[in-house]
Amino acid sequence: MTDTGSKEILQRGLYFEEFELGARYLHRPGRTATEADNVLFTTLTMNTQALHLDAAFSASQEFGQRLMNSMWTLSTMVGSSVAQLTQGTLVAQLGLGEIAFPHPLFTGDTLYTESVITEKRLSRSREGQGIVTIAHTGRNQDGVVVATATRTTLIHCAPQEDG
Repeated sequence: MTDTGSKEILQRGLYFEEFELGARYLHRPGRTATEADNVLFTTLTMNTQALHLDAAFSASQEFGQRLMNSMWTLSTMVGSSVAQLTQGTLVAQLGLGEIAFPHPLFTGDTLYTESVITEKRLSRSREGQGIVTIAHTGRNQDGVVVATATRTTLIHCAPQEDG
């Protein structure tokens, strides 16, 4: 086969230097929540909350229907950012904080996530790595905020070219 001069492009997240404070990333496509998602996630995590599993009970409660498991919402919100921000550049997730669920997500709702870079600094103890803090916001298809979380990550710095 003849080399046509084309180059290979590897899909990856951002290296530490590529994160910009205040930058906002809109992660698309959104993810429509299904009943199967809710039941599978809830049972896999041994969460027996009737608000996720029992349609008759949930119908008699404040929202009149089953709620999506909030941990599914959090996991999906963070997961939707991976390809764009941390795929292949993440060393470790250091922590999650300031998690809130101000409005429920229901089966059939579509979750859209955006992320804002709020802090970054080089690691004091790990050369070639930096700490990046990301504020995630999840909204339903109507733009209503259903979840927020702050995630602290340890990210690789860009590889240094041999000089």
